[in-house]
Order: sequence, then C-alpha cells, then structure tokens
Amino acid sequence: MNHMQTTLRHHFRWHSDPPRWPAHRVSYADVSGWWRNPDLLAQLGPMLGGLFPKGDPTVVMGVQSRGLLLGPLVAIHLGVGFVEVRKGAERAAHTDQWFVRTTAPDYCDEQQELAVRRAVLRGTDRVLFVDEWIATGAQATACRQLVADAGADWIGAAVIVDGLDDAEPRRRLPVRSLLRLRDLED
Repeated sequence: MNHMQTTLRHHFRWHSDPPRWPAHRVSYADVSGWWRNPDLLAQLGPMLGGLFPKGDPTVVMGVQSRGLLLGPLVAIHLGVGFVEVRKGAERAAHTDQWFVRTTAPDYCDEQQELAVRRAVLRGTDRVLFVDEWIATGAQATACRQLVADAGADWIGAAVIVDGLDDAEPRRRLPVRSLLRLRDLED
C-alpha cells in the first residue's frame, strides 16, 4: 500500500448501528475524515486527475453531492472546467434545457434521475468523470449516456474507492481508482 492509500485508509471509518433484531444491521462508510484533513484534501485533485494521464480532458464531471466536492478539485488541478450533474433537477423555465437520464438501480436498489444543463456540456468536450465511490456503476453509466447525448467524448471514471463486484463495468466505463473496497476492509 502506498502513502496515499495508507492516508486514505487512516482517515476512513466503517460505522455500524446496533441491530434492531439479528438480521438487520446498518453499516455505512464514513469518508468525512478525507474532507477534514487539509493535506489529504489538497492531494485528492492531483491524485484523481492523474489516474488518466493521457486522457486530456476539457472538462471534469461530478454528480451531486460528493462529485460536486471532488470534481472541482480535479478540474482546478487539470486547468479545465467543471460540469455538475444534478439529481432530480428542477427546471426553472421551458427554456432551461437539460440532458436527462435515469440510472439503473443503485446499491440501495433505487433509481435516480440525473441531469446536466445542455449549455455546459458541449460536443467538443472530452469528459473525465469523478466521484468518491463506485458500487454498481449505475451513476457513472448514466453520466456516460449524458456525455453521449451531448455528442462529447467520455474518457473514464476516476474514483477514490472502486467497490464494484463485477469487472464488466470496470472495463466498460473504464474505472480507475485510488483504492479498492478490499483495501478498506480489515
């Protein structure tokens, strides 16, 4: 494990609530330590941006909410713009035009409507997708479809944690990560 992976693991916690009955235990990943550590936060943009060294993006894309935190860090490092993807975006007027896609069921077996303003995603763009975690690939796949809807080029998905169980979306998207889920398990 390299220094960055060790630092990410050190500032990460699994939390579990006591079970209400034996079959139901709630567990979640707490990544808030990553945002709290200023040195780690400063390194995330360069580290994620470096996962696709030959990608030459013109824009970084991130999904609400944590993609909106990480995406600008990567965009600043790469010297490119940022495109936000909203969940269930409200349209202010009929002239407010969006590309919209619905995800396949995610890790909670829920579907999300993802949307990006047409004015900010151009057919000439080369898009690098950024997020903190990928579990099923549903959001990244829908974002790739949004990029295709705009006629832009998809580079790939740069994530902190690759939690994919299936290698197919890892190849198809493609996904590159700083950690694999197994790196966070004791």
